[in-house]
Amino acid sequence: MLNYLFWFVPFGSLVGLVFAFIFFKQMMRESEGDEKMARIASHVRKGAMAYLKQQYKVVIIVFIILSAIFAFLAFGLNVQNRWVPFSFLTGGFFSGLAGFFGMKTATYASSRTAQAARKSLNSGLKVAFRSGAVMGLVVVGLGLLDISLWFIILNHFYPAAQGDGHNLIIITTTMLTFGMGASTQALFARVGGGIFTKAADVGADLVGKVEAGIPEDDPRNPATIADNVGDNVGDVAGMGADLYESYCGSILATTALGAALFLGDTVLQFKAIIAPMLIAAIGIVLSVIGIFAVRTREDATQKDLLSALAKGVNLSSVFIAILSWISLKLLDFPNMWGVWGAIITGLIVGILIGKVTEYFTSHSFKPTQNIAQKSSTGPATVIIAGLGTGMVSTALPVLFIVIGTILAYLFAAGFRFANMSGGLYGIGIAAVGMLSTLGITLATDAYGPIADNAGGNAEMSGLPKEVRKRTDALDALGNTTAATGKGFAIGSAALTALALLASYVEELKIGLIRIGKTVMEFADGSTVQTATASLQDFMTYYTVNLMNPKVLVGTFLGSCLAFLFCGLAMNAVGRAASSMVDEVRRQFREIKGIMKGEAEPDYARCVAISTKGAQAAMMLPSLLAIIVPVVTGLIFGVAGVMGLLVGGTATGFVLAVFMANSGGAWDNAKKYIEEGHMGGKGSEAHKAAVIGDTVGDPFKDTAGPSLNILIKLMSMVSIVVAGLTVAFSLM
Repeated sequence: MLNYLFWFVPFGSLVGLVFAFIFFKQMMRESEGDEKMARIASHVRKGAMAYLKQQYKVVIIVFIILSAIFAFLAFGLNVQNRWVPFSFLTGGFFSGLAGFFGMKTATYASSRTAQAARKSLNSGLKVAFRSGAVMGLVVVGLGLLDISLWFIILNHFYPAAQGDGHNLIIITTTMLTFGMGASTQALFARVGGGIFTKAADVGADLVGKVEAGIPEDDPRNPATIADNVGDNVGDVAGMGADLYESYCGSILATTALGAALFLGDTVLQFKAIIAPMLIAAIGIVLSVIGIFAVRTREDATQKDLLSALAKGVNLSSVFIAILSWISLKLLDFPNMWGVWGAIITGLIVGILIGKVTEYFTSHSFKPTQNIAQKSSTGPATVIIAGLGTGMVSTALPVLFIVIGTILAYLFAAGFRFANMSGGLYGIGIAAVGMLSTLGITLATDAYGPIADNAGGNAEMSGLPKEVRKRTDALDALGNTTAATGKGFAIGSAALTALALLASYVEELKIGLIRIGKTVMEFADGSTVQTATASLQDFMTYYTVNLMNPKVLVGTFLGSCLAFLFCGLAMNAVGRAASSMVDEVRRQFREIKGIMKGEAEPDYARCVAISTKGAQAAMMLPSLLAIIVPVVTGLIFGVAGVMGLLVGGTATGFVLAVFMANSGGAWDNAKKYIEEGHMGGKGSEAHKAAVIGDTVGDPFKDTAGPSLNILIKLMSMVSIVVAGLTVAFSLM
């Protein structure tokens, strides 16, 4: 029975990939519009592919170097499983592949969405959303397929049915390491893509809107193609790679915790391992159903459009709640109601964080409208109001994560705090529950840049005002769904990071056994077998408590790293944006006839500037996330690493929510004014709001969303080099 249920996991992944292909083909059958629309889309597509090709060249070099280091650790020093270099490479490959497919779809979908919007608002929504669904389904389909394949391969070499369950420990902890490959690729994609898109966006806005007084996406603006390219490389390829690693990380961490929870009983171990995979597979099928439920009417308001997307997400969520209970029933899972309660907790927390993000970033609600009203007194008050709104917006998500973590722990632990292993499994499976319907929630996110590019195409192609009005409505909705998606990603990252923290301890156990430390000796003279030691035993053995200065030092380092990482990313955007501003001003000054529409700007030059700026600047912040956990482990040992991960997770989560919500609110405050409020486009209030939006761009699209990858990558790196830490730590 259990073996049969496992095969539903790869089946679910294939369902997702098949429907992604169907939606892609449906989109490609739509009309691309007239010759001018097709030419503009082609410029964007070529620029996006050129950037991605250049980024992958850099990432491949980094992966080759890291794989060689892991091979030395595994085959030379014998402090690592010998599958690690290979699983690391596959994680990065599939993460990059998910981003590539999503971006390829998005670049073909923008002009088709604009053309569909000529017919009706619903037609435009359908094309954009189904195209975004390709991204969502490719991410979950490839993620679950990768997990399934690795489980089958490792089970062949370490048969789960043999022994006392240690083979399943080896399988699940080895599978965790391909999550580092996914995280590394995701961070490069997020940081590099974020720098590219915001350098172009800032340059286009400051010179085009504020100085020259021309509309957004005006074809006379030299940076407008680079801006549209950036939407794809940052918000589609970057977000796809980001959530791919969140999705895989939550499942893998939970399987490792499940194997540890029931060590000694291989039947229960297998149930605990297959449960998160099965829930994820069911979620893919339900996401497809939810995608078909999204539609709207022609006279829809912003709230109607939000409701249309929410209908699909909520439908999938309700069914996953029901079917996850049935899955646990079929598995005859111990403490079935408690584990189901943890899953539902994760689902509810994800929905609540999304709703809070929507409230603070949508211009249908007071916080964003208040920021727009501050524009009447200039950009300074807009910036102050946005910062304040972002800070206030962190309270509820943190509260929801706190309550959700405690409830998930207690449900799965049978309301016994002492049952730490069971409680941590509950936190892990809560993260799986939150991400179970990622197929459709990511579709609502990827929809945003497609709608944004559709609006740009409509503006540059000179389509009628009613078409631009429809694409503006879709674009404003996309800003909110993108902000909601970022909040969702950050929330899932917090729960996943907590589960990974517990998984780190399991990797320590294997690391100690590998170097011959089969018995752990405590300060009081007592001993325990390393293979059977509990989480509490490891905390005692490594003195992981607040009175240990190594833990405190690690906590400070983790908190500092979150700010240092953001600062490097923000400064990188500033440098690249300065170059872009200079170039746009130069073209306006030197290329005669641009402002009259008699000469075409040099779009390719602006794309090249953003590409060069992103490639040069993404290395340092990305490599910091890899280097700092290794160095901390070698100097301060396990206690220092635990402090680092706690500090980085807590600070990174709050900072990420603040930055994402501030940026989203500034962006939609500008959109609110552009709809005709406070004087409308071209007014002094609008110029002030554009400056606020410009400040918010690197907040919400570069530094903020990269933080959730940072906190998980630090955990993944710590897990992968755990053997090195226990073997060579100085303290």
